[in-house]
Amino acid sequence: MSVVNYWDRIYGHKNNKNIVDQLLTSSVLPHAFIFIGKEGIGKDFFALQLAKQINSKFTSLDNISHVINGINQLSEPFIKFIYPLPRGKNETDETGPFEKLNTDELEEIKSEINKKIDNPYHQIHLNKANTIKISSIRDINKFLSMQFDESFYRFILISDAHLMNETSQNALLKNLEEPPTKVIFILTTPYPDLLRETIRSRCWNLYFNPLTFEEVSKILVDYFKIDEILAKEVAIFSNGSVSTAIQLLENDFTKLKEETIIFLRYALGRKFHSAYIILNEFIKDGNIEGLKLLIQMIIIWLNDLQKLKSNRTDFYFSDHPETLEKFNKKFPKSDVKAISFKLDYLKSLIINNVHPNLLAANIVYTISELSKSN
Repeated sequence: MSVVNYWDRIYGHKNNKNIVDQLLTSSVLPHAFIFIGKEGIGKDFFALQLAKQINSKFTSLDNISHVINGINQLSEPFIKFIYPLPRGKNETDETGPFEKLNTDELEEIKSEINKKIDNPYHQIHLNKANTIKISSIRDINKFLSMQFDESFYRFILISDAHLMNETSQNALLKNLEEPPTKVIFILTTPYPDLLRETIRSRCWNLYFNPLTFEEVSKILVDYFKIDEILAKEVAIFSNGSVSTAIQLLENDFTKLKEETIIFLRYALGRKFHSAYIILNEFIKDGNIEGLKLLIQMIIIWLNDLQKLKSNRTDFYFSDHPETLEKFNKKFPKSDVKAISFKLDYLKSLIINNVHPNLLAANIVYTISELSKSN
């Protein structure tokens, strides 16, 4: 039986493909993996392709098309897909993960899963879903007890595994301590330090690098049907993450880019009220993601400024070189790196319920410090 190479659809991560292929060649299969890397680089997709690659190589079935199709459809008993869910009304830890959810919530989940099936790079977003429930982890035992053909491998994929609380992690640890035959766990996360050491030590850790701009651009075109010219421009600002690129598009990338330049001109020209008004547009609309993206765009502009100081010309804001040149001429001694660190810290405060108006004032003040250092 010929073995299909399921890596072909995945952009990037060549090193991890080689590592896994070496494992498969040696027939040494870890019972658990942790895929570590920033959001939006295809860790879940890699996990699904790995599930198909393993079954294609090691299954004893003559025809495994139903196994491959089951993995593609994220369906049991082939794969158990665990992800953060909202908490239902009057739900307890003894309640099933979907039992207390209302019709609208169930429809939203169904819609997001279908999007994930159609597009493996789709990032599932559910309202008020910020925890992996203990009931979802306990459901693993039901999955393991299902009757199935033991000639193929089954997989448990836990996406955003860092969102398991202590109780959920303890429950998972029991499964990892006594791994079932022909069942492989795959945890994906950007934040491995939020997982217990006893979990991390029982898993084979694979580290995923950000995608290249070219890879992000191709994914946007091939999987999201984005215009090629726009995809290339957005990919440059994506920091190697498809999720970030999609957020930029959803927040009107072209407008966001222009607002970044306008904000900088106001803040650096000490027109603080005008600069604050731009930030306030995001705050009053409750567009926290948009505000975070704007801060990131400002940091990217500062990175361009550092490139200019080093006589480089590969700018992200290549259509606004005059802004960089004028600033550098006027403030040649500005401590750009320190300001970038401060802005990155302020961006991290957004999720910590810091008062948005206070945060906006600090952003404006931080940018104004660029001129003070001279």
